[in-house]
Amino acid sequence: MNKTDQAMARIDSRMRQAFVHTVGQALDTDPRLAVVTAVISSSSFDQARQRHPGRVIDVGIREQCLIGVAGGLALTGMRPVVHSYAPFLVERPFEQIKLDLGHQDVGAVLVSIGGSYDDPVWRRTHQAPGDVALLDTLPGWTVHVPGHPDEVEPLLRSALAADGRAYVRLSSRTNASPLTGRSGFHVVKQGRSGVLLAVGPTLDAALRATEQTDMTVLYAATVRPFDEAGLRSAVLAADRADVIVVEPYLAGTSAHLVSAALSDIPHRIRLLGVRRDVEIRAYGDPADHDALHGLDAASIRALVRTERH
Repeated sequence: MNKTDQAMARIDSRMRQAFVHTVGQALDTDPRLAVVTAVISSSSFDQARQRHPGRVIDVGIREQCLIGVAGGLALTGMRPVVHSYAPFLVERPFEQIKLDLGHQDVGAVLVSIGGSYDDPVWRRTHQAPGDVALLDTLPGWTVHVPGHPDEVEPLLRSALAADGRAYVRLSSRTNASPLTGRSGFHVVKQGRSGVLLAVGPTLDAALRATEQTDMTVLYAATVRPFDEAGLRSAVLAADRADVIVVEPYLAGTSAHLVSAALSDIPHRIRLLGVRRDVEIRAYGDPADHDALHGLDAASIRALVRTERH
């Protein structure tokens, strides 16, 4: 087994399986679709490649080319689905994303695996906590962060059916149960002493952290566009305009959007996510990294208790 196969065996997850299955089916019914890979997950589309040899393309280990090919396909009217680890999909070819997709104003669906640190044995090269923040520097992106495998298909199908630029951030980390079928932020728990917004796979830890509190807990699987109305409604219904944002990527990524949504409401924001002040140079497992970054239930609970006093 080569290194790529070993990596995929470790990171293979139900979310990734749902992605492969959904796109494989969609290729059979939508002639606009094309899949573009750069070795990662290429073999997962072998059957689809046999059925649609001209629409399942692997470019080798050439991530800039990956996006360039997608841009070219989009210019011909195709709907490219582009896939790799988050750092190889967003960070390494970011200039091509900016120019070949954004500047040319063409659409594509970027689907990543790896999250911020799902596979820490490969260390920093396979980690991308800044991916959503990077895409925030470009206009016109829809960003989905599913928290359960059953959320992948509906989010992905909505992205495939659209024409714009979408990023679907898959992870091997999941919540126990899915929340699907509605757009915007979901009210998972109603309370009066502030609002906690949990993004994607952070929901279960957030619920454990707030189970003895009277806080409202909102859940977001689609973070761009940002549901300003949903956040405002939850804050206005509470006795305290205190907002805690728990994101599975760079801490503070959504701070500017929370502030904009509440610009006319005196409020306080606390931001949890991957730390900006330190780079973790250790292996461990994802749960160890959660604890180091304050994204485990105990750390969130400690912050909630501090905010209540």
